[in-house]
Amino acid sequence: MLSTLRLKNFVIVDELALAFGDGLSVLTGETGAGKSIVLDALGLLLGDRADAAMLRHGTDRAELAAEFDLSAVPAACEWLVENELQGDDAEALILRRTLDAAGKSKAFINGAPATLAQLKALGETLVDIHGQHAHQQLLRPETQRALLDDYAGAAELAGQVALAWRGWRAAAAELDDAERNAAAYAAEAERLQWQVDEVAALSFAAEEWPTLSAEHARLHHAAGLIDGVQRALLALSEGDDNLQGWLSGVISRVGELIDYDAALGEVGELLGAAEASLSEAVHALQRYADRLELDPARLAEVEARMDAIWRTARKYRVEPERLPQLLGDWQERLESIAGGGGLAALRQRVATAEGLYRTAAEALSARRGAHAARLADAVTQEMRPLALADSRFDIALIPGDAGAHGLESVEFRVAHGAAPARDMARIVSGGELSRISLALQVIVSNLSGVPTLVFDEVDVGIGGRVAEIVGRLLAGLGQSRQVLCITHLPQVAACGSHHFVVSKHNGADGIVSAVTPLAPAQRVEEIARMLGGVEITETTRRHAAELLGHD
Repeated sequence: MLSTLRLKNFVIVDELALAFGDGLSVLTGETGAGKSIVLDALGLLLGDRADAAMLRHGTDRAELAAEFDLSAVPAACEWLVENELQGDDAEALILRRTLDAAGKSKAFINGAPATLAQLKALGETLVDIHGQHAHQQLLRPETQRALLDDYAGAAELAGQVALAWRGWRAAAAELDDAERNAAAYAAEAERLQWQVDEVAALSFAAEEWPTLSAEHARLHHAAGLIDGVQRALLALSEGDDNLQGWLSGVISRVGELIDYDAALGEVGELLGAAEASLSEAVHALQRYADRLELDPARLAEVEARMDAIWRTARKYRVEPERLPQLLGDWQERLESIAGGGGLAALRQRVATAEGLYRTAAEALSARRGAHAARLADAVTQEMRPLALADSRFDIALIPGDAGAHGLESVEFRVAHGAAPARDMARIVSGGELSRISLALQVIVSNLSGVPTLVFDEVDVGIGGRVAEIVGRLLAGLGQSRQVLCITHLPQVAACGSHHFVVSKHNGADGIVSAVTPLAPAQRVEEIARMLGGVEITETTRRHAAELLGHD
């Protein structure tokens, strides 16, 4: 459950620290005081997107933090372990979020950087927020469908149906495209096959080209190489006045001089090394000369090979080295449009995809059918104390065309008295819709197992005795869950185990919002304010005390 919430420079909050307990906590205050700030802060800490406008005016950084007790939340503990984000205390969790004036935000889970997706995933195990417009969303078909699927435990199955539908549609679109363009694909396949055959006939690998180029250069210049090598050998060792003979004479003369001055020993060593290197060069040239010969036949063969490769490369406007890659691309494209059995294989793929979809969709329909009446009965029971005793809730599953959400549409219906059930959107008033929405939220929340429930003015459109019943209903939820409720109704506020009042005042840096926990006597004054309006009388205070159960 939520233990503490700390805010700094958030919206119109300067600095705020709140401690929450179990049971029902209510937040009240004048209109415009900022009662939804706590809800907005929780939303950010649970993965909502941030906006620079959320910074308090005149500041450049906002900070939000919440601490949760996870002793009764095994799902959150398991998630933290799986994502390696557990803290030193396995049963405690700290979420933190910062926001700067540039609109950039950072999120942390137990001190480690986290993504918004991680905050959202973890948040789903911690808090269930029911916004003030939940009753309006209840009129949407997708909301009705999701509520039934949640109640039936079919949310995962509904996801599988949507995935199977997309797979079926993709396969059908591919088949449609193939059938519509069959002639064009056949022409393209014929052209590609001809090109593949032509390039494949070369048996050419990219690494062959530099080898061919080097061999061609050597063969093409063979005569010049032979002449050059011979001239080099004459100059170095075979001519009348060759370098080896001349160097040998120099070494001999220096050797004689060393006998008179040992300082020339280093020169003698250098000359000896030069003689050795020269001898190695001569031997290498001789070995090269022995292998070198004119080979016009091989030259013609290499030139013919290179010419064939060049002509093919020029034809397809690529460098020779890219021909193998081009061949691979053509073969891949040919396989995609002509391989795998063609149209027959595509038709089989569509049939298989449709079968997978219908199997999943029929299972989803069965699950919905098995739980629709149960949910309708449960909502009807919850509606009766909410001044809807003569009304009945019903859920219709209307068969329709196959779609991403299954084989039927879901329609919530209401019957008043003996009249037949009709589409809820057509016959219920705003107040009735609010009460039905609350009944649904209570039922679904009991199923979710989430430890903290937040209700933001879900009591809109009701009052009097019904408001008191709603307060007791929320207090009943608080027996097993932590419940936070933003309310404008004194009857609901009086049912809270803990009471916070939200106020705002002019501070040195502008308007500042504050949230204050109330002592019992202060609660009487706040409930009296909610009951009495502008002027609070002793009668109003007595009424407030009665609501709170005080003497």
